[in-house]
Amino acid sequence: MPGHGHGSVGSSLRLARISGHNDGRFLFVPLDHSLSDGPIATAAGFDSLVSDVVAGGADGVIVHKGRVRQIDPQVLSRCSLVVHLSASTAHGPDAHAKVLVGDVEEAIRCGADAVSVHVNIGSDTEPAQLADLGTVAGACDRWGMPLLAMVYPRGPRVSDPSSPELLAHVVNIAADLGVDLVKTVFASPTERMADVVRSSPIPIIVAGGNDTRQSLPDFALAALSVGCSGLAVGRRVFGSATPRAAVRELADIVHGPQDSSRSLFSSRMAGVL
Repeated sequence: MPGHGHGSVGSSLRLARISGHNDGRFLFVPLDHSLSDGPIATAAGFDSLVSDVVAGGADGVIVHKGRVRQIDPQVLSRCSLVVHLSASTAHGPDAHAKVLVGDVEEAIRCGADAVSVHVNIGSDTEPAQLADLGTVAGACDRWGMPLLAMVYPRGPRVSDPSSPELLAHVVNIAADLGVDLVKTVFASPTERMADVVRSSPIPIIVAGGNDTRQSLPDFALAALSVGCSGLAVGRRVFGSATPRAAVRELADIVHGPQDSSRSLFSSRMAGVL
């Protein structure tokens, strides 16, 4: 299995706590969409949503720094906190142009166990986003803070965002800049994701997205079967009628015995791959 990035004691300990199962696998639930797209729950309902996600067995929730202050600390004491440092909105001139809106020191003051940064490869502002990722990686190294990079092929120069060759490049960009975990999209065809995983020296977390052509359990099983180290599922959790049950099903798959997961995947997905 690919090794973990920075190698500092602090980073290694935090990564071990984030996984929580000593299996090198991760289940994150991003809840940062309220900044980019608008509210994902009522003000009163956000705490309830986070409680459901934690009770369902997520390893970590991903939110922006200000949102941390709105969440019951007792809830976050039972789940890892990842503070997202990047932002853009759907209303801006370029939704792919991510900028930093926080830093590692702020995240530490929030009680974060890790930070995340978003980079869109192929966007008009790719150079600035790469520079930001490098800056954050340096700060993470100084503070022993794990870094999750959400790196996607997005923008006017990308013709096929699910290209295995492009995704292999994307995840290696993250590794080369000092990232611990990289989140990206699934390759197409699905079995080619195994090539992407083999190319990566760091663990790959696959984004859940909003593709309803495949059930969440089948998606999770597919990701694990090709060697991904976990999932990050936001919209298909907070958009579910039963978020807690959705997370619980994913957690049971992500942290279940690898052999049984593969067997279950084979039985459910026969003829699909």
